Amino acid sequence: MSIVVNTNTSALTGARLLNESQSMLSKSLERLSSGSRLTRPEDDAAGAAVSLRFDAQLNRVAAARHNVGNFISYSQTQDGFLKKTASALDRMSELSVLAQDETKTDSDRGLYQKEFETLGSYITDLASKDFNGVSLFDGTTREVTTDSEEGKFGATGVNLGTAAYTGATGANISTTTGAASALDAVKGAINQLASDRATVGANIARLTSHDGQLAILNDNLSAANSRIKDVDVADESAKFAKYNILVQAGTAMLAQANAQPQAALRLIG
Repeated sequence: MSIVVNTNTSALTGARLLNESQSMLSKSLERLSSGSRLTRPEDDAAGAAVSLRFDAQLNRVAAARHNVGNFISYSQTQDGFLKKTASALDRMSELSVLAQDETKTDSDRGLYQKEFETLGSYITDLASKDFNGVSLFDGTTREVTTDSEEGKFGATGVNLGTAAYTGATGANISTTTGAASALDAVKGAINQLASDRATVGANIARLTSHDGQLAILNDNLSAANSRIKDVDVADESAKFAKYNILVQAGTAMLAQANAQPQAALRLIG
């Protein structure tokens, strides 16, 4: 090998390799400290694009779960009020039977009528209740977003203002004849209430299934996204140790390469 002074090829090669090792060491350090293997665009351009779409879909899934959860709460509130309606109608049917007792006077039936009217007013008041400003009992079918791609479920509404209910709440049991008619009306309202509670229960069951489906989708998307962008700490730690050794060795060898031209001084001297 020729001994030259102006161009130290060994030092140039050593410096290049040292820079490469130092760059890989820095990249490994970034990955370990951030927990992500995609710290730079050039790390995995295609993977970064796919991960970006996964992130967006995961956010949409979270938003859909939020919508579904809110509507489940809405439906549960409906059912809670319908339970109270059932209690009121049960008592109204009982009063309708009591008012048909021929051993009672019209004055007695008037007392029953007061309670009957109060319970009817209570049901009428429930018909106007809302949930965060949205009517609970206007009978509107409401569309609930159930997935990340705008899929919707039409939750059937319930209407406490239908004739089945108003016929019962507007009845009068102050006479035996009126009490008999009132009983028929209340029984009709109870049948309607049974149907309405079944509707609300079906809505809750369907939405609960959607929520579970979204939870599974969230888990699977998160796992797929993790494989793309999350760093394997064990593997990266091994690489970090490797590049750390290479940097130290490269630094020592570059020092040796820089000392080689000094041999020319001994030849000159």
